[in-house]
Amino acid sequence: MNIGIIGSGTMGSGIAQVAATAGCTVKLYDTNQAALDKAKASLEKILNRLIEKGRINTEEKNRIQGNIQYVDSLKDLGDSNLTIEAIIENLEIKQKVFSELETYVSEDCIIASNTSSLSIASIAASLQKPERCVGIHFFNPAPLMKLVEVIPAIQTSKEVLEKAIQTIKDWKKVVAVAKDTPGFIVNRVARPFYGEALRIYEEGIADFATIDHSLKSLGGFRMGPFELMDFIGNDVNYTVTETVFTAFYFDPRYKPAFTQKRFAEAGYLGRKSGKGFYDYDANGRKIERTSVSSSAVETSISETIFNRVIVMLINEAADALFLNIASAEDIDNAMTKGVNYPKGLLAWADEKGIDWCVSKLDDLYNEYHEDRYRCSPLLRKLNRENRTFF
Repeated sequence: MNIGIIGSGTMGSGIAQVAATAGCTVKLYDTNQAALDKAKASLEKILNRLIEKGRINTEEKNRIQGNIQYVDSLKDLGDSNLTIEAIIENLEIKQKVFSELETYVSEDCIIASNTSSLSIASIAASLQKPERCVGIHFFNPAPLMKLVEVIPAIQTSKEVLEKAIQTIKDWKKVVAVAKDTPGFIVNRVARPFYGEALRIYEEGIADFATIDHSLKSLGGFRMGPFELMDFIGNDVNYTVTETVFTAFYFDPRYKPAFTQKRFAEAGYLGRKSGKGFYDYDANGRKIERTSVSSSAVETSISETIFNRVIVMLINEAADALFLNIASAEDIDNAMTKGVNYPKGLLAWADEKGIDWCVSKLDDLYNEYHEDRYRCSPLLRKLNRENRTFF
């Protein structure tokens, strides 16, 4: 199968590696020759590291490298069966690239976007054959993260969707099919992990380190929300939140936090800038300046923090299911395999008890009287009927 990848940045290069490893012939396109050279050198380093770890041998390295060709003309992607765009998150630029690409590829070539937040329908509208367009959203780093969200636009043909799903499965990835709505599954459902943690901080309930400690120690999350925002980059994470907030017609559930906005404006972006919610050394390692005091992590405080964040995540996952964004299985797979959550949120709801979820959300709503804390109708229905998600 011939695969064209548009954009040789981190995501594009990672997707190229995945496809080449699966035996596809890949052409990685970029207008910038320096970017192509960097991508080629980066792959060399990655594959050498895999050899050192004993995961591949030299023959496999040469096979993967031999499957990738680096090109600087969009015309070179003309023989592709599938193209995946992984460039800047700008709708007009993507539309322009897709419109030009369509003049070079065959009529049955699938044209896909790796966008994490833009409308697939809007991107597809730039094509003469919009039914060939589909969203194929990988997570960073693409070779390591198991999940890929596949998003059909309302124009996408059933045949194109089925081919896209089968191709990604052939690449040994877990597919979650999502409706073409802002944030799809992961970037929508994960918003409370950041947003509610920021709200708890802004209310003065706890500091960054205590909130992170509570989510890791009681929830089993690998990283706390402030560590993760620093890892992603406060500029990037804030922009995604703002985009989702705007796209959902300013629904208060997705309201951005001034704290993160100010950190982004100050250039406190996290690991990549050396300073964010925490400080980092030249190698990107967190400098431990703040220790969590024993009084700060009393069980009651930690449980309050954990319960508030987890019930908001559960509520978001439940509402995604209620609005048919994805199946229950795909929603839970998306969160465990896309962002490494310790459990699927809907399974977590069953474990905590649907009645517990409804009660906690109602307590929050009664305290704040904000629509942010409204309970999903699906949770109420399950509670009334004494049913669970699974």
